[in-house]
Amino acid sequence: MSLLNTYMQKEQQLKQLQEELDNLKNDERLKAELDFKNHLETLMREFDKSASDVIKLLDPTPTTNKSSSSTKTTGRAKRKLKIYKNPNTGEVVETRGGNQKTLKAWKEQHGADTVESWLVRTED
Repeated sequence: MSLLNTYMQKEQQLKQLQEELDNLKNDERLKAELDFKNHLETLMREFDKSASDVIKLLDPTPTTNKSSSSTKTTGRAKRKLKIYKNPNTGEVVETRGGNQKTLKAWKEQHGADTVESWLVRTED
């Protein structure tokens, strides 16, 4: 494509975009949104607030609570509580993972299979 053709094509696109821009400028919805935006920015300057301050103020649920909500769609499910009772000492251990100090010591001393047989119950 020649340089002249490119120029003429860009000029035509510019005219088309200018028409679209003029149509938007006359749109009452755009005028209302721009008016709202200007009022909001004026208020933000008046009270020395940023956009993030306004969002935090208007958001009904803080972002810190959103990530810890009980209805998570991502992440790992909560582990079940396992309750072990050592028949030799009567000591009870409640844990949601296998990294509990006393449970590890029991497994080293008595073996993992033996300690698993000490499982009393599991809870959600």
